Amino acid sequence: MSASDEGIAGASGYAPHPYIGGRTSVLRALAAWRMRWPGAPRVIVLTGSPGSGRSRLLTGFLMLCDPRFRKQLPLDAMDPATVPPDLPAPAVPSPEGRTAAQLLGLLADHFELGAARSEDICTELAAREEPVTIVVPDVDRAGPVRAADEPARVVRDVLKPLAATTTVQLLADVPRGPAAELAAALPSGQVRIIDLDDPEWADPEGLVRHAEAALALGPPELPFCTDPSARRALAEALAERADGNRLTLQLAVQSLVMRPEGVDPADPSMLPGSIGEALDLHARRLGADPQTLRLMLAPLAFAEGAGLPVQLWGPLADAVAGRDLSRDLADGMPLAAPFLQPTGSSARDEANDGKADGATGEANDGATDGDTADGDRTLLRLLHPGIAEEIRAGLPDVPGAQTRIAMALLDAVPQQDWSRADPYISDHLAAHTLEAGLLPQLLTDPGLFAHADPVAMRAAIEAVPLDQLGAPARTYLRTAPLLTRSQAPAGLRAAFLESAFVEDGLAPYAEALHRLGFPLPWRTLWSVPLTGVRAVTTGALTPADADGVPAGSAPDAAAPDGTTAAAAAGAGTDGGVIDSGPASGAPASRPVATFVVPEGTPGSRTVPGPDGDASEGGATGALLVHDLLRPGYVDADPAHVRPPSEEARAAAPFAFTPGPDSLQVWARANREVVATLVSDTPITGADLSPDGVLVVATERGVTARQILAAPAAPTVPAQRTGAADSAASDGLEGNRP
Repeated sequence: MSASDEGIAGASGYAPHPYIGGRTSVLRALAAWRMRWPGAPRVIVLTGSPGSGRSRLLTGFLMLCDPRFRKQLPLDAMDPATVPPDLPAPAVPSPEGRTAAQLLGLLADHFELGAARSEDICTELAAREEPVTIVVPDVDRAGPVRAADEPARVVRDVLKPLAATTTVQLLADVPRGPAAELAAALPSGQVRIIDLDDPEWADPEGLVRHAEAALALGPPELPFCTDPSARRALAEALAERADGNRLTLQLAVQSLVMRPEGVDPADPSMLPGSIGEALDLHARRLGADPQTLRLMLAPLAFAEGAGLPVQLWGPLADAVAGRDLSRDLADGMPLAAPFLQPTGSSARDEANDGKADGATGEANDGATDGDTADGDRTLLRLLHPGIAEEIRAGLPDVPGAQTRIAMALLDAVPQQDWSRADPYISDHLAAHTLEAGLLPQLLTDPGLFAHADPVAMRAAIEAVPLDQLGAPARTYLRTAPLLTRSQAPAGLRAAFLESAFVEDGLAPYAEALHRLGFPLPWRTLWSVPLTGVRAVTTGALTPADADGVPAGSAPDAAAPDGTTAAAAAGAGTDGGVIDSGPASGAPASRPVATFVVPEGTPGSRTVPGPDGDASEGGATGALLVHDLLRPGYVDADPAHVRPPSEEARAAAPFAFTPGPDSLQVWARANREVVATLVSDTPITGADLSPDGVLVVATERGVTARQILAAPAAPTVPAQRTGAADSAASDGLEGNRP
């Protein structure tokens, strides 16, 4: 249907869509796509310039596709060719604020797929007997970090594979550049681009009606708001000047209603023809400098997430302008008001608003931060992303502006204490420094790593080439999937990062987290990168091992990779770490951990079979002995390692419950959980010593953590209820009951 058909549809007496007010030609094309009309394309790519009305159009069409909304629409009065059949609602995964991986997760959840990768998801969808319908709106708003260009990744990793799957009927709202790329990947008969700026899809009468409806909401004392003929004349002039752009027309109406003096529909110079002209004309009509208005709005144009806390607007505006704008901001709300959209939710709650756990809508997302306690406060954002794009395009030095914004945000952190910083700063500082080109320099602060929203932080870091990142940033990047998957609050994120820093040989960063006031559940004593460990046990080495080396003075043995471990930072008596050294020079048992490893592992010793046969046929495995409380292998005969007695284990203050990739440590006295460990690789063995040292083996290696919780006093006599206490994993003594 061409633009000329709009007049035919109107003349036929059909009622327009009550939410859209027009767009008959596009609605007909979308309805044919929905009903799989012969000759209709399987994939439709909806595109257009910022402010062309793509989001509103798609929302109105989805109302026709949802059985709940169809009941509220005058379907009998509408053009039948614009009304799709009454079918189950399509899947509508929202990309707004999400990464491509999160979007794939929504699709997998919605269709109850076991896959996570796009190719596997598409393989499962391709195997279905019935086609599936998917609508992906607002691709231009994808990603938690604007400068990371997540929309391009969504097109590449999500939309292209979906579009290539013949059982998928796809409708996507995509910016013009990626839209052409997506369409080019498919045969011409399977895809159609609907560009709302193309004359084929123009809707001049609908735009006039849109202007009339907006003017009718203005003050009754204004003639062009109450007089139908005056309102129609002004609406026609505004629509003609806006040249099809809904946002330009909306901004023009809001400006005229606020300052109606001197309105002359016959003078096109008083009416805007673009978003930029709407900004500049409004400023001039209020007697202000257009550049001042743009500088006032610049911090909001760069704002991340749900918007900018109002208390940060002034300092950031001063930073971008390079001068004091406090008087302009104090007197400038009428100047800025037509372009603003306030919201009252807290930053982190609002950032997760609408992020569905399934593709049709229950809110629950890995970015949720359970430790936020900032409460409700006012956030500001621009009315439309097109306004932000126009303001950013008008700045001569975007990286320089972002640099000044980042410095102002850092200055707003009280005494550089991230626990006292506004959540917006900790969550989004990385995004601002990314566009400034300064992100690698920022990624050295463990406190920021712990307090920042891990979804946004991870997206920003992943946008930096790996060779530009320092060691702490690479450790964070390795740990980020665990932080997001576990939805851990800041304290638990700090605990996971503390262990990760020790695992990567960055002990000073781990120690820094202990000095930041987090109630960490453990102190990581050591970690060894050792693959193939299938069980661990804790025990004690007798005062003299089989080689005659006193246990209290034996030097660290060579590790399997030929290196010798150094003493761990903080592995003394402070911080809850137990010192294994004797109080006097008398020999004492040495706490150790033993690992069951593959035969032939350097430094290991073969465990003889039950009959004492140490040959290959009689061996039950190989063992490595490691000091329990500090780094270093022990060159000792595993036969001299004695596990704790059952009485010692029963009297220990803590026990643990294992799982395939997580475990919980709980106090025996009151059965309260004192530590929760989640691993990003499967756990292959775990043991907890009577002194509270947790040794865990995963596919990556073995790590020891000293539990820091104080033993609890029982409030009732301790009773054995529920599951039995977890025993050490298979090791020297085998599985214990």
